[in-house]
Amino acid sequence: MNLANVIAEPQSGRKHAVILDHLDYSQAVILQNRPIPWEDPMAYANFMGQAQGLLKPDAALLHLDRFYGHRTATSQSLQDDMSARSRTGFALRTMLADAQTLGIVMDIAKTFSQTQREAVVLHVPSPMAWLATTHAFSGKDDAADLDADDAENASMYVADWLRNFSALPIAGVLLDDRTPVGVSQLPAVGLEVYTPIINVAENYRWTLGIRSEDSVAFREPETDGQVLGDGFWSTVSSPLPATGFYFSQLPATAVPEDVITLMAGFK
Repeated sequence: MNLANVIAEPQSGRKHAVILDHLDYSQAVILQNRPIPWEDPMAYANFMGQAQGLLKPDAALLHLDRFYGHRTATSQSLQDDMSARSRTGFALRTMLADAQTLGIVMDIAKTFSQTQREAVVLHVPSPMAWLATTHAFSGKDDAADLDADDAENASMYVADWLRNFSALPIAGVLLDDRTPVGVSQLPAVGLEVYTPIINVAENYRWTLGIRSEDSVAFREPETDGQVLGDGFWSTVSSPLPATGFYFSQLPATAVPEDVITLMAGFK
């Protein structure tokens, strides 16, 4: 299922597709702020399936960015391996190549993609963002020294990693280019720097997109989404833009009754 087709003709019957980043909200509402069950692929898939069933968006985001954040925070052996060299990009390459971590990732991705009814989109950091978040393992406190050449090298690591998902029913890949928590400034690079990832996406017919602080856009065909901010979910009478698909991150503090009312307002 190609995400471009989902956006053009949502299976929900809506005129405008709705894509939600609802992980924090769902953790608060469904899990009652208990930890996300990353180590249990079926429990994670069931949790997300329950959230998808309640919210009914047109795509299901698989937050592998958040899984890797969890993994690097909890695995001492992975931390040690990532810190073994100070070379820029070594930590990211080591993390993505780690066999044990990759095994868990593939179990999560296989279970998730086989159980969700909606088109599955891999949500991962952009190579520059991922490089910045792993930079500290190289003994660097600031990402300001990173440049487009570093991002291009990182994109090759990410592209190689993405090939692991080639046999799964993946509809798209969304690169999160927002400045990560704890990073003072993310050096800006254009999507063209990520040519290896573009090539992989085209080869597997995945729709590739990029997410910034206030925009979400997919390529081939080029499609810009209308980003709905936190304020949209604070009132049940929020107006909707007239064009494009809708993308929003649901605040963890949103009121469930208001969320359901607003979701019903998407046509």
